[in-house]
Amino acid sequence: MFTRHERLKPSYDVVIIGAGGHGLAAAYYLARDHGIRDVAILEKGYLGGGNTGRNTTIIRSNYLTPEGVQFYDESVRLWQDLSQDFDLNLFYSTRGHFTLAHTDAAMRTMRWRAEVNKHFGVASEAVDSQAVRAAIPMMDMTCGGHAPVVGALYHAPGAIARHDAVAWGYGRGADQRGAEIHQNTEVVAIELEDQGSGARVAGVITNRGRIATRKVLCAVAGFTPRLLAMVGLRSPIYIHPLQAMVSEPIKPWLDPIIVSASLHVYVSQSARGELVMGASLDPYELHSTRSTLDFAESLAAHMLDLFPFLSDVKVNRQWAGLADMTPDFAPIMGLTPVRGFYLDSGWGTWGFKATPVCGKTMSYTVAKDADHPLIKGFTFDRFARYALTAEKGAASVGH
Repeated sequence: MFTRHERLKPSYDVVIIGAGGHGLAAAYYLARDHGIRDVAILEKGYLGGGNTGRNTTIIRSNYLTPEGVQFYDESVRLWQDLSQDFDLNLFYSTRGHFTLAHTDAAMRTMRWRAEVNKHFGVASEAVDSQAVRAAIPMMDMTCGGHAPVVGALYHAPGAIARHDAVAWGYGRGADQRGAEIHQNTEVVAIELEDQGSGARVAGVITNRGRIATRKVLCAVAGFTPRLLAMVGLRSPIYIHPLQAMVSEPIKPWLDPIIVSASLHVYVSQSARGELVMGASLDPYELHSTRSTLDFAESLAAHMLDLFPFLSDVKVNRQWAGLADMTPDFAPIMGLTPVRGFYLDSGWGTWGFKATPVCGKTMSYTVAKDADHPLIKGFTFDRFARYALTAEKGAASVGH
């Protein structure tokens, strides 16, 4: 799929730190859309081995803020053509997405989200419990008797895709256009120089040598605070583990994607028949991708509230990723106070679905040294300006 490069070149026009979906997509669009091919993508592990390979693959645009809805809607549009762009089957499958409401207050939020979505042309609607029962007849509408479903937000474009194939497609596309992917290459320092008006990027030090460059894009998810420290910047990002698990493959029976913020559970069924399940963040800061029995027990209990007949189905495996959370549950993207240092971070639990649009907007930002219009609400300085993009109402469960 990719060319193996034995040596780093002395310099590159752009260095991208992180060979996950976002970093690879940025390299792909830098070459395809902007003609910038002298790019090195540095990955301390293996391609797609971070959060790109550790998520639950849900794609949607039913967010709450105007900034979020427009941003993710563009991503959904890009997703629909990716398999053709890559000449690679991504197993992109439109399923429909139900966000369940178990209280009147939650139902009011669903109506609010539906109206914001419709205003921007996104297909979402608030539906009652009868519509939910008709669409998901196998679900216990009482949820074990303690959290009856009163309605839902239905988002028809909701979809899933194969996460590994997305990394492979963007990686191969970037490689074919001249970008170099260097795995097992860890960044240990970033060189800055003072030009009087402030610091700017001068180079990157890796475990395989130094690289001269004037532009560095940081796309490292849970490792963002460590990279920011290398350039003397701080952010309000905090890191929590986010766990998930899958069942053994079973006969296909669940077509839509189901999310319940009250039960802290979300589930879809993969093309292989596995139930892909997740929950909310672990309730403590920890830079670790270990998984826990407590998570599996809690999630299994909530799954049985929804689907009691799954009691004999076995859990196949579980895992964790590092969620880089922000106070307003929106990402941090674009320019930073350090010239030539660009940030694509703060993705928390919603980064996979944004992969294509992040590549498009960050490649524009790096190429033109100006924030793309779609990321104006996600800038680094919004916290200092108290201009937060309050997305928590649409992202409070890890999905």
